[in-house]
Amino acid sequence: MTTTALLQRIRLDRAPAGPSAEGLFVLHRAFVTSIPYESVQYQFGGGGPLDPRVVAARMIAREAGGYCFQMNGAFALLLSELGYQVTMHRGGVQTRSVPAARVDSTHLVLTVTDLPEAPEQVWLVDAGLGDGLLEPLPLEVGATRQMPYDFRLGPSSVTAGWRLEHDARSVIVGMDFESAPATLDDFAERHAHLSTAADSPFVRAASVFLRRPDSVLALRSRELAETFADRIDTTVLETQTEYYELLADVFQLPLPHLGPAQRDQLWRRVVQQYDDYLARVANPG
Repeated sequence: MTTTALLQRIRLDRAPAGPSAEGLFVLHRAFVTSIPYESVQYQFGGGGPLDPRVVAARMIAREAGGYCFQMNGAFALLLSELGYQVTMHRGGVQTRSVPAARVDSTHLVLTVTDLPEAPEQVWLVDAGLGDGLLEPLPLEVGATRQMPYDFRLGPSSVTAGWRLEHDARSVIVGMDFESAPATLDDFAERHAHLSTAADSPFVRAASVFLRRPDSVLALRSRELAETFADRIDTTVLETQTEYYELLADVFQLPLPHLGPAQRDQLWRRVVQQYDDYLARVANPG
């Protein structure tokens, strides 16, 4: 990986002047609006890399995406290369289907400190929630709107740390994380399971998310949803051609390493996932 190549991958000709708060905001927005959060990579077995340098190199070479450990790992690497003081933290995500708040190393969280404008200010940085933050948040109690969502930060009730409350329209209810620092090794066991196990939600469903300045794009199996402040537009993809054109042209996930047989396999898989979803909706018991 070269820093210049990763900057170009997120459509920046050069690094913003910094380290600075302004530069951090520019980098965060560029990263989450250019690199998709995705579990397509886990639909073929074999898992995926955790090492941030390997992940970043793949993002550059393949225009690939990642999920939380990969997204925040690669972003932490970029920030560190540009002189930012970055700390990793153990986190856990609460969803509608997993309703208990917890910190179980299923999410990697970043904070940034020591920026010249306010050396004591801590910034929550998270490029790995899929439909999460567009920009960093000051780590302090309060509510904020980052279109199209509302977020709230406050003390966690399950750990010595913080909780990010997500917008009610997201499948994510909230995310708790420890104030204590962590290392990448703290996530290796969870990554091995989540990227390979048959019961992992990332293996069971091919999903892709991309942040936009005023909306969030989400492709779950073959249903596309775009959430705006005042509405959610949805459509179901009918053909394999539509699916791969959407991935390449809209989500910036061209999948150049997949041959025709693998593309057929993936399409059949997402069709089955959507059919299974419809069956669960029709028979919730």
